Amino acid sequence: MNRPPLLPTTSPSPNTKQTATPRADPLHGSAENTAAFLQNLVLDSVDVDQFLNTLAGVAAEHLAHPGQEMYCGVTLLRPNHAKTLASSNSAALKLDKIQYTFGDGPCLTAARTHELVHVPDTQEDDRWPAYLQAIADQGIRSTLGVPIPLAGEADCALNLYSTTLNGFPAEAIASAQTFANEASRSLRLAVRIAHLSDKAENLSAAMESRTVIDLAAGIIMGQNKCGQSAAIAIMKTAASHREIKLRALAAEMVAALSDEPPATHFE
Repeated sequence: MNRPPLLPTTSPSPNTKQTATPRADPLHGSAENTAAFLQNLVLDSVDVDQFLNTLAGVAAEHLAHPGQEMYCGVTLLRPNHAKTLASSNSAALKLDKIQYTFGDGPCLTAARTHELVHVPDTQEDDRWPAYLQAIADQGIRSTLGVPIPLAGEADCALNLYSTTLNGFPAEAIASAQTFANEASRSLRLAVRIAHLSDKAENLSAAMESRTVIDLAAGIIMGQNKCGQSAAIAIMKTAASHREIKLRALAAEMVAALSDEPPATHFE
């Protein structure tokens, strides 16, 4: 089936940020095409939240057949706790929360067992009767839980809901599995990038802190004709007496002598 690339058209959840623009249809080509799409999605996203929300929207959009309404959530499962990391819209988030209320269901089972769980008809399947009746009352006729392999303590899965009976034919299931497998790699990459970004910000903050402390120490060295170690000791004693951080004290001292904030320079 040839379909032009589409943006997710489902309404985002209240906390969803503006999503990046997909560059190609991720689900109707090879696994390599899906991988390339998701890698581009990571690069186009400003943070992990945006990546995940866009991923959920793309999955719901591209797995659905014309005229079919589909919702998608990304569930993270930790010991005794399940959480929706992202959703294609508020309806998907609501459906995920219903599953968490019952404590079990297709997506939670898929995440826990690392095996795909398919419910062709929510009104006929007898594995989770109370839960399936609850989502059938919301208009959901079929569901699919697809594990997302992640290294580490947490388990993850795509939770797909369709308003159509037998909404997940073999082709859609195969596409969903490919998508989830490739999404696991992109998700790990997105988390790694976010971690490196946080480390860079922390390093920058630490270097700025070091700059203002060194400047303040230089002021004390000039005033007291002492070495750097003695100047730092004087500052630490003063900061302790005032019950403020050393950097805050240093910033006050530098600000008292200059209207220009200290800056870190690199060659």
